[in-house]
Amino acid sequence: MDRSSREPEGVFAGGARAELSSRAARALWWGSAFLVLGVLGTSVLVEGVDHGWRLPVASALVFVQVCALRWLGRAPVIVLAAVAVTGLGVWALLPAVTLTGALLAAQVALCVVSATGPRRVAAGALAAMFLAAPPAFGTGGPAGLAVYLLAVVLAWTAGQWRRAQQARMRAELHRVVMEERARIAREVHDVVAHTLSVMVIQAGAADDVFTQQPEQARQALRAIETGARSALGELRLLLRAFRPDAEEAGTGDDGAGEQREPGPSLARLDELADTVRATGMTVNVHREDATAGLPATVDLAVYRIVQEALTNTLRHAAGADEVDVRVTAEDGCVVVTVVDNGRTPQGKGSTAQGRGRTTQGGPVVAGAGAGRGLVGMTERAHLVGGSLRAGALPGGGFEVAARLPMERAS
Repeated sequence: MDRSSREPEGVFAGGARAELSSRAARALWWGSAFLVLGVLGTSVLVEGVDHGWRLPVASALVFVQVCALRWLGRAPVIVLAAVAVTGLGVWALLPAVTLTGALLAAQVALCVVSATGPRRVAAGALAAMFLAAPPAFGTGGPAGLAVYLLAVVLAWTAGQWRRAQQARMRAELHRVVMEERARIAREVHDVVAHTLSVMVIQAGAADDVFTQQPEQARQALRAIETGARSALGELRLLLRAFRPDAEEAGTGDDGAGEQREPGPSLARLDELADTVRATGMTVNVHREDATAGLPATVDLAVYRIVQEALTNTLRHAAGADEVDVRVTAEDGCVVVTVVDNGRTPQGKGSTAQGRGRTTQGGPVVAGAGAGRGLVGMTERAHLVGGSLRAGALPGGGFEVAARLPMERAS
């Protein structure tokens, strides 16, 4: 993706070689040209009526300024120098125009240099414009000097304001991009980690009984196929954000007209549990009807938290053969608990089979082998305004408990 497709068209960008887009450059030229012709051109015509040959020469210099402004978006520093020289020429021919009016085009160019050029170049341009202060004082006195300095400072300040505005826009764009990348990374991690964990267990089970119990091996292989297809379907949903045209009306890579599975949500909680049951683990699911109709972001967060907790049970809970999943409503919040019966090692520390431990709203303290699972669940809970805690239970096993507000989806 090129730069022009990522940045808003027609904005000022920092850097010595920054250029405006063609549309913005044309708009800038037309606007500045009308301003110079309307103000300076009119002043030259009025003040030069009784000055013989000076009127056409001054008019020609104004025309040169207007033409030079055509390249203001590409080479603002050069244009600033050109219009400043020609403006001084206009003022020398017709002093009644005033220096501030004669350098109107230079003030426009100064604004662009201040907005687009490096800061040292912008400061140098401002200093160069200040060199004309003595002539302004000589012809207009204190009032003329004050007007000239005020016009120059306002032009430079307007450019600095535009520069700051663009910096904020770029910072906001960068923040949004980083958040979107993090969101996609969490989604991919949740999909791939869960599916691969189930597939590894199923593949091991199929290998163990391949000769003695071929039918059971075939069931494990079918479970692997089902899980892989489901994961591919979820990954395609993520890719649709980048290829919306190709995915509409069944025109994507998955074949024309192929019906897509719905996205991950609590409505598919039983399907998620079935993939874990296929590994031989008992999964008990209890979900209250009051949790139906959650905001989309909360619904997805609940599903992903349950998915990651089940994945952690498969990967890290030694000796676990049963896990309880409960999704209930309580005081305007959806409460999610996932508890397994794996063995909890005794000894120093608060990790269970390589899993980290969190406190409500606190940081994750990762144990040996701990990955992004608990961190990702905690981030998901915080994104929707909720909290999550996870840790080993005194009587054995491991619990993940999240509390998410039903009405907040930010």
